Amino acid sequence: MSGSALIVGGGAAGMFCAVCLARGGVECTVIEKNSSTGKKMMITGKGRCNVTNNCDVDTVIKNIPRNPKFMYSALYNFSPKDTMKFFEDLGVELKTERGNRVFPVSDKAATIVNALQHEMKRLGVRVLKENVKDIALKDGAKIVTTDKDTHCTQNVVIATGGKSYPATGSTGDGYILAQKLGHTVTDVAPALVPLTTKGSEAAQMMGLSLKNVTLSLTDIKKNKTLYKEMGEMLFTHFGISGPLTLSASSHIQTMEKDRYFADIDLKPALSKEQLDARILRDFSQEKNRDIANSLGRLLPSSMIPVIIKRSGIPPETKVNSVTKEQRARLVDLLKCFRLYIDGFRPIEEAIITRGGVNVKEIDPKTMQSKLCQGVYFIGEVLDVDAYTGGFNLQTAFSTAYACAESIKNYGG
Repeated sequence: MSGSALIVGGGAAGMFCAVCLARGGVECTVIEKNSSTGKKMMITGKGRCNVTNNCDVDTVIKNIPRNPKFMYSALYNFSPKDTMKFFEDLGVELKTERGNRVFPVSDKAATIVNALQHEMKRLGVRVLKENVKDIALKDGAKIVTTDKDTHCTQNVVIATGGKSYPATGSTGDGYILAQKLGHTVTDVAPALVPLTTKGSEAAQMMGLSLKNVTLSLTDIKKNKTLYKEMGEMLFTHFGISGPLTLSASSHIQTMEKDRYFADIDLKPALSKEQLDARILRDFSQEKNRDIANSLGRLLPSSMIPVIIKRSGIPPETKVNSVTKEQRARLVDLLKCFRLYIDGFRPIEEAIITRGGVNVKEIDPKTMQSKLCQGVYFIGEVLDVDAYTGGFNLQTAFSTAYACAESIKNYGG
C-alpha cells in the first residue's frame, strides 16, 4: 500500500528510512535544514562511521541501558546482520574490528553517507533544504510548515536527532515538535561524553593518550563497579576523554559530585608481583639515577611527575635507595590510578543525547505515535541510548526500518 511520507531530518535514521520507504513505492520527501544530509554521520566513529556491531540481537539489547525492551521488536525485525547486508548490497565493503565494531573498509564515513545519498537519488527521494517550524494535523493530513513553504503529507516521520553536536544540526528541534503534538519529552542529558575530574592532575597530563589500559568506574553511593573495560583513553585540560571514558559516562545515570571515581590500571597485563619485578629490573639498570629520571621505560614522560608526587617518594631519591614500601606504593598507583569524577562535559560535546520522546507514547513495533496517527519518531529523538560500538546507529536503522514497514503496509 503506497502513500506519501515526509521525513524531518536527513541524518542516519532519516536517510535510511527514506530508502526503505522509496523501495516500497512510497512517495518520499526528506526535509533537512543543513546544506547536506548525513552531516553528523560524517564525524561518527572518528570520521570512520562505526555503522553497526557484528553481534546478535540479545547483545545489542544488553548494550542499551535506557529502555532496551522498547527495542526488542525493531531489532528482531532488522538486526545488525540485516544492516550489514543492506550496505553490502549497496556496494559498501565492510570489516569487523575489535569489539565486533563494523566499519567500511575505506575507513571513511563518507562511504556510508554517499551510499545512502546515491540510493535516495536513484529512488527519486526529494531532499529539501528547509527548516521545519511546525507540524499540524488537519482532517487526517499532516501540515508541515517550514521557513520556506507549507507541505501536506499523509505521514510525517520525525528523525531530527538529539541535542549533541549542535553544529551538525542536532539542536533539539524534534523535542519541540513532539511537545507541540502533545508528547512528553523526558529530561535531556549528555551521554557518551567526556568527564571532568577533581584536581589539576589530568590537566598536567593534557594530550596524553593511553592504550591498552583498563578503566573501571565505581559508584561510591551504591558501592558498586558500574563499568570496567580495557582500551584507550585520553587526558584533557578538564579531565578524561577517549573511548573508555565515553563508554563509562553512559553508566552514570545521575551525576552527583563525590559519588563516582575512575580507576585506571596502567599495566593490566601484569600482576602486582610481576610489576614489582619489572620495576626492580628497570631500577637495577639505573642504580644511581633519581627515581624521577628512571621511569621512562614504564610510563609516558608527562605522567611521571604526577605518579612520583602521588607516591610521596621524593623525586631526587636514588633508585638504589627506594624502599620496599615505597616500591609497593608505586605498584599500587600503577595498578590503580584513581581520579574522582565531578561532572559531565556540556551536551554540545556529547556523542549522543540521553532522554527524548517518551517511548511509552510510541508503538514499539511501528514507531508510530500513540497520540497522533500517521506521526512517527525514529532514531536519537527517542528516549533510547546505547553504549559505543555501533549500537546507536543500529537503533537508528532498526527504528527507521520499523517505521518504513508500517507506512508501506498500513500508512497509505
